[in-house]
Parts: sequence; C-alpha cells; structure tokens
Amino acid sequence: MSHHILIVEDDRTTRMRLSAYLKGLGYRVSEAEDAEEMEHIISSDPAELLLVDINLDGKDGLTITREQRSRSKVGIILLTARDDQVDKIVGLEMGADDYVTKPFDKRELAARVKNLLSRISDIGQAPEGASAVDTFGPWRFDRIRRRLVSSARVEMLTPQEFEVMSALASHPGQTVSRVRLSEMLGRGSHRSNDRMIDVVVGRLRKKLEKDPANPEWILTEHGQGYHFVDPSSS
Repeated sequence: MSHHILIVEDDRTTRMRLSAYLKGLGYRVSEAEDAEEMEHIISSDPAELLLVDINLDGKDGLTITREQRSRSKVGIILLTARDDQVDKIVGLEMGADDYVTKPFDKRELAARVKNLLSRISDIGQAPEGASAVDTFGPWRFDRIRRRLVSSARVEMLTPQEFEVMSALASHPGQTVSRVRLSEMLGRGSHRSNDRMIDVVVGRLRKKLEKDPANPEWILTEHGQGYHFVDPSSS
C-alpha cells in the first residue's frame, strides 16, 4: 500500500503541481488549502507525511506543526517562500522534521520525502511509553527523531552518535564503561579499547558542548568510560 501524503498549501497552482508530481512517484496524495480542511481529511484518513506551507492564512504552518506534534508522530516537512533562518529553527523546534525553501527542486523534495518516510517507519517501531525527549541545559534530546535541538540550531545524530547519546542520557550521573558502549555499537566487548568510542564521543561534544575541550555534559572518567551529567543536579 502506498504512503499517504497530505499537502497543506493555499496556492492552488503550487498545490496541484506538487500533487501531480508526487502521484507520479507512486504516492497517494490528498490536498488541503487550510488547517480546517486538513483536519477534516486527517479525521477520516490519517496521513503519514504532511507537506505544510508556513505562510497559510488563518492557522499558519508553525501552529499546525506544534499542534500535530503534540498528538501525532506524523512526518512534517515545512514549505516556505522565505529564506528565513528564524522560521526554520522555530519550525524544527516545534517538531517539524525538515523544511524546503521555495522555489525548490522537485527531485530534492522527492529525496527528502523518501528519506523521511523511511525514518517514520523506524519511529513506528519505537516502544510505547518510551521517553521521546530529554531536556538538559539549552538542549532537547529528541529520541524519536534522533536529534539534538536548541533555540539556536538542530543537530541530527548519526546511528552511532544516537546510540552513545541514548546510553549516556539514560544513565545520568552514572559512568557507562567503554565495554558497554562498544557492545551497544555492535563492536563486542573484546574491542572495548577501540578508539571508535572516543571518536563518537568527540563528535557528540562538538555538537552539544560550548567548548568541546572543556565539556559540561559528557565527562570522561579516565580508565572507566564516560558519564552524562545529571541535569537535576545542576
């Protein structure tokens, strides 16, 4: 069964062209010109992916993103005619997965849609009741979408970075040994001295620390491993 994509765009020409293109790629596509029509469609036929114009009349794309994210794991790509970094950051903070600035290359959009739908498949396999987000300092660790989000930027995590970050954040204030981290990366306990763990931690520090050389969150326990500072103790 093909994926269902819902386009929320008040410009009829843009909406129809985008719909025709995505249908040509084999997707099932619905169209809405505003939030009210979108809600009506979703109530009877939930979509797996929303393509939402930020600059809608009435309820805008940012508001739609915030509301949908509070109740759903649906994928959201924002469409905007403005190359405004603030809009992009706010949209991602509210839970959007991606954004595309108009005019956009259709092939690029198609690639983003394909990649996001693949990630959504993984999201659907997340265990119920699992914590989706951890907050510490200026950061939110979004476990579902595997990223770090602050008011200034969004950092996507590679599979290895996510596994290490998840292990450390799940045991705040506790030392997690290199052996355990190595096992989680599928490298086996016999490779616990492998420098890969240090490389991955170094990459994480570059993404979330103000000064990676003097980390505040991921600390080294020499000869033992690493530990994540307990946010409640700071």
